[in-house]
Amino acid sequence: MISLKQSHIGINGSDFFRRKNPVNHRRLCHLAPLSGKSCVVAATKPNLSSVGSSINCFGSINRKLQEDQKVSSSLITCKAYEADKPIDGKTETSIEAARKVKIGIYFATWWALNVVFNIYNKKVLNAFPFPWLTSTLSLAAGSLIMLVSWALRVVEAPKTDMEFWKTLLPVAVAHTIGHVAATVSMSKVAVSFTHIIKSGEPAFSVLVSRFILGETFPMPVYLSLLPIIGGCGLAALTELNFNMIGFMGAMISNLAFVFRNIFSKRGMKGKSVSGMNYYACLSILSLLILTPFAIAVEGPQMWALGWKEAISQIGPNFVWWVVAQSVFYHLYNQVSYMSLDEISPLTFSIGNTMKRISVIVSSIIIFRTPVQPVNALGAAIAVFGTFLYSQVIYNCLV
Repeated sequence: MISLKQSHIGINGSDFFRRKNPVNHRRLCHLAPLSGKSCVVAATKPNLSSVGSSINCFGSINRKLQEDQKVSSSLITCKAYEADKPIDGKTETSIEAARKVKIGIYFATWWALNVVFNIYNKKVLNAFPFPWLTSTLSLAAGSLIMLVSWALRVVEAPKTDMEFWKTLLPVAVAHTIGHVAATVSMSKVAVSFTHIIKSGEPAFSVLVSRFILGETFPMPVYLSLLPIIGGCGLAALTELNFNMIGFMGAMISNLAFVFRNIFSKRGMKGKSVSGMNYYACLSILSLLILTPFAIAVEGPQMWALGWKEAISQIGPNFVWWVVAQSVFYHLYNQVSYMSLDEISPLTFSIGNTMKRISVIVSSIIIFRTPVQPVNALGAAIAVFGTFLYSQVIYNCLV
């Protein structure tokens, strides 16, 4: 037999790892220590007991891992923000309550400003019967307020282009006609009578949509117009100070505002302009349209004579009346457009109906307008019909 003497070869841990993965163990052993708590290196501690305690290099790694375990126990734990956490019942209730309070403030401010405007507007027209100039001053005041607000960056100016102004032009024309017609009406008849007739605007809206635009409505919508038309007719027939110009002015105002709403809905789809800035742009364009017509119809000479006579009769308070009616006209319209950003069309329609009630009642009390029982009944029926129409149109079309 041939005996082969096997030489004793010592194999240590470093030789084993060198053959498996030829990496310089010195580089591995001299890793830079981790500093700070912002980084965490997750590693599994190797089992070095089988290799032997004579491995100095991996012994240093073992000590390093033990130190890292102590450090990891003191690391700051970071958790993701729970953005999708559901709102609890109390928070949701408080949000809804805050929203109702906000809508209530909008409505109260809207009604109060409208009442104040109608009072001062009627006072101005009684002493200064020039509705074209009065309408122009109302638009001028609003335009000036918004231009100053944009210049001082109190309100962010809207980003508009030529296409925006083209779509706004028919809206501004209808708005101008409706505004002047309503002012002419109030210069000839009582404020209450003008608003009773203007409560018939839903009837004009349905009739224009049906016969001009070709839209159809369910039968309950047409039936809801009967109390509006009947109430307005009864109020007109029993009005003590009936005036045909005042009556026609209110009717033309209704028709013009219906077309304004139609043009506004068609032209402003997809436009990212807030309610406040939208009405500001509408006022500016309407002012440019109305000014030359006001000069042509009435003229500076008539304005000068009428102004002088009003000052002699009323005194300096007349100037305050003019300023007040101009500023409050813009404010109440601005708040109404702002409220459209927060409430539904049905809620707005109901609010508009309640606004007319507040104007009619307050004007009768302040100006001591004589009202017959039959006239009051007609006004109540017309206003109730407007409220009924808003309910029916919502239930049938939504």
